[in-house]
Amino acid sequence: MKGKPMKKGASKRLTPKQRAELKSLASLRDNAIDTSDAPEFLDWSGAKRGLFYRPVKQQLTLRLDADVLAWFKSHATSDEGYQTRINRALREYVQQQVSRGRRSRA
Repeated sequence: MKGKPMKKGASKRLTPKQRAELKSLASLRDNAIDTSDAPEFLDWSGAKRGLFYRPVKQQLTLRLDADVLAWFKSHATSDEGYQTRINRALREYVQQQVSRGRRSRA
């Protein structure tokens, strides 16, 4: 489903019973919660940072030079489209500028 827009839908409302259960759980002290069925996980070697992070996107119209756009389109893959690559290139540029600004102020 990569590349297809996600449909925004309304979440189902909690039932009064579910609300009451959440309220009672929230009032428990940490040491009163039984976590024996959830052992501590110590090996994070296969973890992927930012896997579920989805920054807020804003739609806009942007004019780019035809050759620049052609380059990004020609380097698109089935895993990553040209717009994603353009966004990543812009983000890397912004991060470089921010880090340069920090160094020049120090």
